[in-house]
Amino acid sequence: MNQVDYLRISLIDRCNFRCQYCMPEGSDIDYVLQQDLLTQAELLTLLQEVLIPVGFTRFRLTGGEPLIRPDVVEIVRSIANFPETQDLAMTTNAFLLADLAQDLYDAGLRRINISLDSLNPEVFDQIIGQRGRSRWQQVWDGIQAAYRVGFNPLKLNVVVIPGVNDQEVLDLAALSLDREWHVRFIEFMPIGNDDLFHTKGWIDSEDLRQQIRAKWGLTESQVRGNGPADVFQIPGAKGTLGFISQMSECFCDRCNRMRLSADGWLRPCLLNETGQIDLKTQLRAGVSLPELRLQVRELLMLKPEINYKDRISGTTGSYSRTMSQIGG
Repeated sequence: MNQVDYLRISLIDRCNFRCQYCMPEGSDIDYVLQQDLLTQAELLTLLQEVLIPVGFTRFRLTGGEPLIRPDVVEIVRSIANFPETQDLAMTTNAFLLADLAQDLYDAGLRRINISLDSLNPEVFDQIIGQRGRSRWQQVWDGIQAAYRVGFNPLKLNVVVIPGVNDQEVLDLAALSLDREWHVRFIEFMPIGNDDLFHTKGWIDSEDLRQQIRAKWGLTESQVRGNGPADVFQIPGAKGTLGFISQMSECFCDRCNRMRLSADGWLRPCLLNETGQIDLKTQLRAGVSLPELRLQVRELLMLKPEINYKDRISGTTGSYSRTMSQIGG
């Protein structure tokens, strides 16, 4: 396996969207109480004293929606200023990004992933669960603002849902032609949402590649990221196309990450719940920082086995948390 040096940090489990693949409609989400969230001080202590010393140097801030956390710019600035930080990125829905893009960039954020599942405002609003005023334009404005500020690479995440947005694959891929944008097609993961699709709920990445290949051609790109995406490029395009194929093509051997939930649980694998450590509760109970470091080191040693153990249990409804609660 790759060295595990990449930590996805959920800043909050709440979101201003309710995307059907993340928070299934009709389901009750038990949000973390404010007092149970990691405070900024607790998060920075865990990073400096526990997680960075055991080898984590690359960080991504997620949610829920990280931009609804009031101290998000301060958190970005603090992590960016750690001398050990080699990479700092964020995943956002961009609804609040237009007004925050410059502040985030000035604080030290350099890479950003934005969820954009449709170019059709009506389809977009259907996916995000919006029943009132359309939110597509405000998201598009956030994307444009990030591009103007200088975020590079700018990545657009597309979760392809059969019968909903799969007819837009070519239009979304075309965003990579004239801009240095990197479009990433993600196979839907029915984690904790087994009632959403009673049959296979994703489209294999190879099927998407075949569509794109038939229209423009497709070559493997020389660009490689920190994550599990297989990267391709339309000949002559300025940007790239990534395919994250967690359902059709196992990439456990390439996994280099763990996840820290907004309430302080360190999770070694997205696809099952084995081996999680409750760092926040132990920190508040006075467990020593060296003891917490030891626990995390032991978990790092167990991660290869955990990656392959009950790999698809998250798709069977046996999860205690949905994707929004895990941090994606």
